[in-house]
Amino acid sequence: MFFSLIEKRRSIRKFKDIPVEKENVNKLIEAALRPMSGRSRNPWRFIVVDQPDLIQKLAGARPSGSTFLKNAPLAFVILADPEKTDVWVEDAAIATTFLHLAATDLGLGSCWIQVRRRDHDETTTAEEYIRSLLNIPSNFKVESMLAVGHADEEKSPHAKESLQLEKVTFNTFS
Repeated sequence: MFFSLIEKRRSIRKFKDIPVEKENVNKLIEAALRPMSGRSRNPWRFIVVDQPDLIQKLAGARPSGSTFLKNAPLAFVILADPEKTDVWVEDAAIATTFLHLAATDLGLGSCWIQVRRRDHDETTTAEEYIRSLLNIPSNFKVESMLAVGHADEEKSPHAKESLQLEKVTFNTFS
């Protein structure tokens, strides 16, 4: 079953104008809190955003690559505290992946929006923009956002033949 979930998962950027059910939001929150974490430090924090006006503002975090968020009924902002562990980036990325896969399993569409090391404009990073918008304390870093909703597009799984098997070797690099 897990492999069919991996095969089915696609980045969805178009959403129906339907709210995500509270039960599914709760399941997504549970999934976000279950990933493995280096030395069990769990440095992550999550901001669940369901207010349309706030989602609209978050959609402007980057000049491109986040605008589709404006049509999503739900967003997760994934943060981490780098003071808890030096692998906060990896831990936050794993948590985002868990959310992404959980959304697929629940029959929802989702798409990762990279925030860390992305710009909002020439003078402000996407992280600074989001930090200001959501009152995030300075000790937290924003890794990503995840747009979530009922998909308004269908994408076929990537064909097994399209997998880049040449990027896999055994025992040595070449």
